[in-house]
Amino acid sequence: MSPAPHPEHGPEALCTTATALYERALREGWLPAAVTDEAPCLVECGLLHPDADTPDRMRPVPAATALHRMLRASAERVAAERRREARLAESFAPLLRLDAPHPQAPETTAVRLISGIDRINEAITATMAEASRELLCIQPSFRRTSKERAETATAISLARDQALLDRGARIRTLYQHTHRHLPLTLARYERLTGDVEARTLDEVTDRLIIVDRSVAYLPADAEGTLALEVAHPALVSYFVTTFERFWRLATPMYPTAAPQPSPGGITARQRAIAGLLVEGHTDTVIAERLGMNVRTAREHIAKLAAALGSTSRAQLGYLIGRSGILEHREH
Repeated sequence: MSPAPHPEHGPEALCTTATALYERALREGWLPAAVTDEAPCLVECGLLHPDADTPDRMRPVPAATALHRMLRASAERVAAERRREARLAESFAPLLRLDAPHPQAPETTAVRLISGIDRINEAITATMAEASRELLCIQPSFRRTSKERAETATAISLARDQALLDRGARIRTLYQHTHRHLPLTLARYERLTGDVEARTLDEVTDRLIIVDRSVAYLPADAEGTLALEVAHPALVSYFVTTFERFWRLATPMYPTAAPQPSPGGITARQRAIAGLLVEGHTDTVIAERLGMNVRTAREHIAKLAAALGSTSRAQLGYLIGRSGILEHREH
């Protein structure tokens, strides 16, 4: 059986065998030539050379001499690479000048990442200051946002939204149904005047702001400290289409009407939960999707189970399917 091939490596990473043999050669002054079969890298790296007087012996190159030679070779390689970089820069200089933006066509960024809540608000405010036609918003639940941050965000948006309405523009906002009873949201629409309308759904996408159908803002992280500013026409058009489809399915927030139960006393909220239950979602996911806390979600599930006469989670899914209540979901 032939020996395994010796792994390739440079002098900066000598194998264990080569290191031990080189140390031995430095101590004893020579090695039998045959031992280099175990570590051919010693000859390849210039650490051993044949003895001129005794051909069956290998003499070590002094470590200081070997190191100096290797460092000099490394320096020469670095110098050669820097000369190559200089030639590349010189060759591409005329081409780089052709890349300069045309004076009549300033460069724009189709997608820009904005970091920091203050900078995000400044960017949205600056864009809205130049807007004149329309603002479309999707606003999910404030559940994961602190009360102080929610109040601050509402105060900032209230001022710039009213300024936009005063310029004759319209504002349409989509919320989750849980917003219909939030004092913060209710107070907002008591203060805004102009062409403003809000609708609600059980589920919406993450936060989205579209200004004049030309610029969109959406979160880029879960904490809301990063945002994307999107000005690419194709992407903005896609966001507008998504908004419009949700809007047609949504229920007007004003005037508020008492929720109408379906046959069997099942409310619209319980029907939404039933739909997520039959899809196999956990209580936590259901609460997240519908913008409520887990305790409230479980209370609705318990009422739904009581209404259908269920005694277990598995039976509840079966009874939901038999009851036909999902056929009464709002469209």
